[in-house]
Amino acid sequence: MCLLIVLHRIHADGPLIVAANRDEQISRPALSMTVLQEEAPRILGGRDLQAGGTWLATNEYGVVAGLTNLPISQAPRDPAKRSRGQLPLALAQHRSAEQAVEAFKQQYRPSDFNRAWILVGDRDSLFYVDMTGERVEARMLDVGRYVLENRPLGAESTKVRQVLTALEGIDNRHGDELISALHDVLRSHAAADGDQAGGTRDAPCVHAGAYGTRSAAIVVVPAGVGCRPLMRYTDGPPCASALIGADQLWQREAL
Repeated sequence: MCLLIVLHRIHADGPLIVAANRDEQISRPALSMTVLQEEAPRILGGRDLQAGGTWLATNEYGVVAGLTNLPISQAPRDPAKRSRGQLPLALAQHRSAEQAVEAFKQQYRPSDFNRAWILVGDRDSLFYVDMTGERVEARMLDVGRYVLENRPLGAESTKVRQVLTALEGIDNRHGDELISALHDVLRSHAAADGDQAGGTRDAPCVHAGAYGTRSAAIVVVPAGVGCRPLMRYTDGPPCASALIGADQLWQREAL
């Protein structure tokens, strides 16, 4: 995952809204959306068919966890380390984001993984988890909008500025209009100069030869406890792919 957008307790449609793009090598095999774990709890998300993990996991209780990482060009991946795709799945095992983070800090060490950053939230709280130091660093975030890309949360970047600008007025969109507006943000090729033609790494939707945006996902966690999250995703880059409903995957008979 290379772009995570989180609206935390600021939108009438739900206390937690997540929109995300997954950027990866085009040749790396993956499923854009599937049942990652059937029960206790049931978890939905994309599956990396090479390493077996995920970049964004959502459970039936409304816990959502997604990660980003440094590009390979900046930090070559150490194949001897454990897959970062295990991390969102580990966090999604819990009934709340707070419980997930407390357990995570006890069970995981950044040195076992290539560097990554994580956002994990639910109806009540949102946490930023930094997996780049000697130990897990986690902090609770205030109510607000957050954009996490391939660098620490809060770091200045063209992509973050572009996305925050595109989110202006999102509070006035609801229901299908909100989903459509978030899809528009994810599918944009605009970077700092407003050029829609490029789709460079500075744009939300990336096209860079053998590397690019492979899929997108939108998750709306409703306010009502017991109400499962609304899930939409694209099976392909969001600039060229329609959103697909994934809510049927919450049913126990779904494979």
